[in-house]
Amino acid sequence: MDHWPTTLPVKVPSTALFTDQYELTMLQAALRAGTAHRRSVFEVFTRRLPEGRRYGVVAGTGRVLDAVASFRFEPEMLDFLDRQEVVDGPTLDWLATYRFTGSVRGYPEGEVYFPGSPILTVEGSFAECVLLETVVLSILNHDSAVAAAASRMAVAAGDRPLMEMGARRTHELGAVAAARAAYVGGFSATSDLAAGFRYGIPTVGTSAHAFTLLHDTERDAFTAQVASLGRSTTLLVDTYDVAEAVRAAVEIAGPELGAVRIDSGDLLVVAHEVRRQLDELGATGTRIVVTSDLDEYAIASLAAAPVDAYGVGTELVTGSGHPTCSMVYKLVARAEGDDPEAPLRPVAKKSLGGKLSVAGVKWAARPVDERGVAEAEVIGTGEIPDELADRRLGVELVRNGEPVGAEPLGAARERHVSARAALPLSARQLSRGEPVLPTRYLTPLA
Repeated sequence: MDHWPTTLPVKVPSTALFTDQYELTMLQAALRAGTAHRRSVFEVFTRRLPEGRRYGVVAGTGRVLDAVASFRFEPEMLDFLDRQEVVDGPTLDWLATYRFTGSVRGYPEGEVYFPGSPILTVEGSFAECVLLETVVLSILNHDSAVAAAASRMAVAAGDRPLMEMGARRTHELGAVAAARAAYVGGFSATSDLAAGFRYGIPTVGTSAHAFTLLHDTERDAFTAQVASLGRSTTLLVDTYDVAEAVRAAVEIAGPELGAVRIDSGDLLVVAHEVRRQLDELGATGTRIVVTSDLDEYAIASLAAAPVDAYGVGTELVTGSGHPTCSMVYKLVARAEGDDPEAPLRPVAKKSLGGKLSVAGVKWAARPVDERGVAEAEVIGTGEIPDELADRRLGVELVRNGEPVGAEPLGAARERHVSARAALPLSARQLSRGEPVLPTRYLTPLA
């Protein structure tokens, strides 16, 4: 992956306290025991996909790179930790100079993943790696959940564009991250201006019912909007009577009216009625946009309707029923001693109840058949077999503490389209099912 020098148009605050307290108490104990500087490898993976999902989507990688670069314990943070007696003095001194100097490899953003996929591998001293656990997981779990929902909606929508409009249904900062993840998963625009400002995502929006209700009549509202925004604007036509609103919209804007938006009712029926009416009025080029609590199933049900675009909010930013991917961050290898050159020893906890862990530093590859369709997610340790080397999935993201895997957001969006297209056709089914690819291990299970 080529290095892409990116600069966000906003100052990114320190991410150091986006963490759980036990990361710091483990650090203190390890510093006292003399094991904090032992070379370690942590891995991000999920043991299972959300119930019924066929594949997952990696999203948030670029935000992880920003978070790692901004992980600094500023003086006021150290004062807080001191006042709260979270850690002792020597630990505070160590935190004051914290800089991640290790390496990170992982699936590039937009790639798909499956149970056991080594989505991210973080290597460095135990001390510097363990502190990143919470912030890495909070980003990847949220963004990948939204991107997976977006991908399913994009499959259902086909060639029709999707607009993200869920900012009012989630945390204000989560809304920005959700808009970014939705763009990776296949959405073409967002209503959230902060997401447009920060990440360059196209923004859209015209008016809500409040604008119509503000005016004495619907015609007055339409006249004001067209006078201000032009004939290419989108008029909301379901405040009162849809048929009357469509008639007024075309009379006021003419056949050059850009679009009408429908936000309630039986969208399938209403869309057909509105399309027929628009055509009869000569507005054959006026598009129909539908909103109203859509998810991938509702979008699929509208495939035969004369709809030109969809706006999705609540279901998208909440992962369409699965707001997390249940990714975990586990120690999979650590050096046999304190020598930086000491060999790595695979480690994994032994547990029951489905919490299976696989020890060792892993690679992943995705072989394809003669048609270019993926056959399996192959995961192993040690040297990768020659026949799989050109199908390897992981890329270098951070080297010696410096991000080297940054890229334009559009690259992740394009990668996802290619990755999804290479999956078996059953990946596009919205019905519940097992992961579309089996996970095959070329390493013993712990």
